[in-house]
Amino acid sequence: MNTLAWTDSLVLNQPQLDTTHQEFIELLNAFGDALDAGVDALPAYHALLAHTEDHFAMEEDWMARCGFEPQNCHSSQHAMVLNVMREALRYANELNDREPLGILRNELASWFPQHAEMMDAALAWTMEQRGFDPVTGNCREPAATATAAEAPAHSCGAGGCSG
Repeated sequence: MNTLAWTDSLVLNQPQLDTTHQEFIELLNAFGDALDAGVDALPAYHALLAHTEDHFAMEEDWMARCGFEPQNCHSSQHAMVLNVMREALRYANELNDREPLGILRNELASWFPQHAEMMDAALAWTMEQRGFDPVTGNCREPAATATAAEAPAHSCGAGGCSG
């Protein structure tokens, strides 16, 4: 049983981000499959956590290059999710308590689509508007020279967010 399915609503038309998101879902599903099978899910969880750390670091780099404010709700969500994932791992390793892992599986499956459809969509839009190429790192309109109407992107990346 899939924990989370890849659907068209998750496609952001940013190839590198879409691929990374598909990988996240595959790893979340592999972790869920291990939990369902009753086998040791920690190797799958470690793979999911490592991927998520790299995934978020990639997005954080893009946000910095595109001119998001350093303290924005997109970054705050990344930090919160990583803190919870690391704490669940600590519980599993130090306290031999695996229950938080099962809870986290469901929470990630609920959280991710909303995050991708809102926060990551705003990032992809900002990248497109500023002509940012994630492959080369080049930006047609670097954050320092972006117009007043565009810079800096704040909160979740949308001007109307109040976080």
